[in-house]
Amino acid sequence: MSYDVAAVRSRFPALRAGIAHFDGPGGSQVPDAVAGAVAAAMTSPLANRGTVTSGERAADAIVLGARAATADLLGADPRGIVFGRSMTALTFDLARTLAATWSPGDEIVVTRLDHDANIRPWVTAAQAAGVTVRWLDFDPATTELDDVTPLLSDRTRLVAVTGASNLVGTRPDLPAIAAAVHAAGALFMVDGVHLTAHAPIDLAATGADFYACSPYKFLGPHCGVLAADPALLETLRPAKLAPSSDAVPERFELGTLPYELLAGTTAAVEFLAALDPSATGDRRARLQASMAAVEEHERPLRERIETHLAALPGVTVRSRAARRTPTLLVTLDDRDAADAYRHLAERRIAAPASSFYALECSRRLGLGDTGSLRIGLACYTDDADVDRLLDGLSDFVGA
Repeated sequence: MSYDVAAVRSRFPALRAGIAHFDGPGGSQVPDAVAGAVAAAMTSPLANRGTVTSGERAADAIVLGARAATADLLGADPRGIVFGRSMTALTFDLARTLAATWSPGDEIVVTRLDHDANIRPWVTAAQAAGVTVRWLDFDPATTELDDVTPLLSDRTRLVAVTGASNLVGTRPDLPAIAAAVHAAGALFMVDGVHLTAHAPIDLAATGADFYACSPYKFLGPHCGVLAADPALLETLRPAKLAPSSDAVPERFELGTLPYELLAGTTAAVEFLAALDPSATGDRRARLQASMAAVEEHERPLRERIETHLAALPGVTVRSRAARRTPTLLVTLDDRDAADAYRHLAERRIAAPASSFYALECSRRLGLGDTGSLRIGLACYTDDADVDRLLDGLSDFVGA
């Protein structure tokens, strides 16, 4: 592994503002290559996709390039990559499409660990179809997800689980869950938004039938991605405009795609593939090596923060799962997390306080809808950032 965080940081114009960013789970900063790709697409001739004019060919190349790049990132088939406005929008669309195949008496499973984007679309669709919703809980003491098996039956149609909690970082055992879900004859949906930025992803290894993520969480622009086996997508009939293509994956993409954002997505994937300059092979191989390097870079930083927080009076780290992303949820005895958020912000440290749309998780932890302080690392976090964070938190608690 050859990971040079100083070289990585030099490519992020936003970091020149001097802010220590621990807000990556809410959206990453953007490297220069991504911004340049977006600008280049927007200032070049573009048209609706086609093969006749140069603008048509440019648009088509951008779309196909983004499908190929995202497929390499996720270990997926480019023909099964669907783009949309956001992961949330794509999940709502998918939920409505699948719900059309459900009947009263059928069941779905959602978890209390998930971001609401992998809960509410399914709950809403189930209610409209007269389908029973079953809830998979987690242990607040360990933040480990419970066993899904007792909730499954021959009426289970879908199970939706996070790849990693955006609030506490817990990484459920996706292959084990997938095996149980598939044994029951159900489909498995994974929200990979938070996981994709921190670990190598292999769609087949996760066992997911559907895997959704957001490029703006892994250094790209704001849009959404849904990955699936194209053969599975062929069996689904989403609502769409009559003149629009009925081909897969285009039948799931409503309206003209944002070509400039897809160009930025490809640039983000290319940037990730180069994070470990010693990595060799094709883009997929370099991505796997580089994302493994990101994990190795982030882990000791997270452990250093945890060690320091354990020594601070009145500070409790709620993120305790054995496998997790570098994401720490922190509560402070008799102190408002929002005050800590403001205290750090005054010192140009971004570590926000909220439930971060993980309402069910926050409530299960007894934190209500306001949540607590979340510290999230990214590939560009360095020791100097961690020094500033720890000094700021020590000052806040008076240690």
